[in-house]
Amino acid sequence: MPDYPVPAIDDVELVEVMRALADPIRLHIARILADGEPHGKTMEDWGVDVTKSTMSHHFRTLREAGLTRTIIDGRTHAIQLRRDELDVRFPGLIAAVTQA
Repeated sequence: MPDYPVPAIDDVELVEVMRALADPIRLHIARILADGEPHGKTMEDWGVDVTKSTMSHHFRTLREAGLTRTIIDGRTHAIQLRRDELDVRFPGLIAAVTQA
């Protein structure tokens, strides 16, 4: 089973969060994830026209910046914004960057 480590929320740096969200596709992903619910990693769920490997890169970048976690249930993988933790660490940030 693959390991998807995320940094402890106290180690998440604002500059890394902003760097990850600076990409339009990753910002789009964050807006979808802003509801705080897990979303499947299947390509149809995201509404972007990129390859699977490119999406994997974007998911990894968001995770390594501390924005998301990957939830594994058997063979199913989902991604979830660490909304509650991020709202405590950076109050108002997620609401500000995810509003359309």
